[in-house]
Amino acid sequence: MITGKVAELLESTQYLQEVEVNGWVRSFRSNRFIALNDGSTINNLQCVVDYEKLSENTLKRITVGAAIKVTGTLEESQGSGQKVEIQANSVIILGDADPEEVKLTILSPKRHSLEKLREQAHLRVRTNTFGAVMRLRSKLSFAIHSYFQQNNFHYVNTPIITGSDAEGAGEMFKVTSFDLDNVPRNEDGSINYKEDFFGKETNLTVSGQLEGETYALGLGQIYTFGPTFRAENSNTSRHLAEFWMVEPEMAFCDLAGNMDIAEDFIKYVLKYVLDNCKDDLAFLEERQANEDKVKPEAERSPMSLTEKLKFVIENNFKRVSYTEAIDILKNSKPNKKKKFNYIIEEWGADLQSEHERYLVEKHFKCPVILFDYPANIKAFYMRLNEDGKTVRAMDILFPGIGEIVGGSQREERLEVLQQKMRALDIDEEELWWYLDTRRFGTCVHSGFGLGFERLVQFATGMGNIRDVIPYPRTPLNAEF
Repeated sequence: MITGKVAELLESTQYLQEVEVNGWVRSFRSNRFIALNDGSTINNLQCVVDYEKLSENTLKRITVGAAIKVTGTLEESQGSGQKVEIQANSVIILGDADPEEVKLTILSPKRHSLEKLREQAHLRVRTNTFGAVMRLRSKLSFAIHSYFQQNNFHYVNTPIITGSDAEGAGEMFKVTSFDLDNVPRNEDGSINYKEDFFGKETNLTVSGQLEGETYALGLGQIYTFGPTFRAENSNTSRHLAEFWMVEPEMAFCDLAGNMDIAEDFIKYVLKYVLDNCKDDLAFLEERQANEDKVKPEAERSPMSLTEKLKFVIENNFKRVSYTEAIDILKNSKPNKKKKFNYIIEEWGADLQSEHERYLVEKHFKCPVILFDYPANIKAFYMRLNEDGKTVRAMDILFPGIGEIVGGSQREERLEVLQQKMRALDIDEEELWWYLDTRRFGTCVHSGFGLGFERLVQFATGMGNIRDVIPYPRTPLNAEF
């Protein structure tokens, strides 16, 4: 007897063999037809039972959500909708699901809002939508590792607890072992961090970049892929307090090489899910199309989900300087007619999502890489250009989402890096180890960061970032 997953059995042509399969009941019709799913695919396996051969007690316990084991013969299906089915010889109940309680949960056939499903995050993955999203998230993770491993990058685990603030934003979660009712203080009333666990002020990381740079300057090419944290009190559909970042760093690589790798990487991982997640993508595409029908026309997606993925995979990314982009935006109809929420008036403005999407969706009609941003709106570690006012930064912009990647050529010149840190009042003693990398065989090097949940959002068509992570962490919400 073969024990198989639903996904494997649905593809099998080995008819008349004895099989065993475990799963959860999605539906049970006419005391005869069980739709069984085990999470391996969005599709269900039909199991046909002879109710006369099952006890009345067993029949009563075959309810939506129940976990069961079915043994029987795999046969070519006589009905429409599936290629194979199991003629069941036995059904064993592994775990009951009370029908009355099921009606109150996400397992009910009645449609629940995505917001309501977040309140049942331990169960929502059993719905088609979240099963598809999480399988696709898993495939994307695998594709990310595959790309970097195939291209001679080394996977590095950078610290989750850190004493540095890579972004300089200051919105970090503090880490302490202090008794908060009895915090030791200095004579001036400030907190005495010397008595804390690490002997200094520490936080949850916002980025593994700085530590990643040190390893790239020894291993050549590295990438990190791990959780990062921002204590930003934002309740928008684009922000999480805990999220995952993919951050490669490459020695002997300038801004042009950085853009080449980022574009190649994104196309690889999206093509991987396009090739390997066909059933889930088909479901998510239909879901997005149905969702668009009830939206105002201006808010509907101009492309289907697979069209959007192919749009990125099949088009060369347009490379445009920040200065050129500002000129385009200043002279655009939405700007002149004050349709933008943030009007572009002069060079130096920090671009918003609406500006980024206009460049991608309306003006260039392809993914866009913006580069050479004003130094005063970018981080201290980005390499200063010869003009003294721009840095070798780059952002990749996608349809429907805006910025999905941010990166730069790093400032490898010690004196320039020190000047920038002093100007921004960044403690050189705190980052002595980072500055040391510029003292021992410094070289041109670059890297970028990709917010993994943003990528999953793009690939699944989900409108809210909270719906592409298993357990969202947001202001006032750390449930589960």
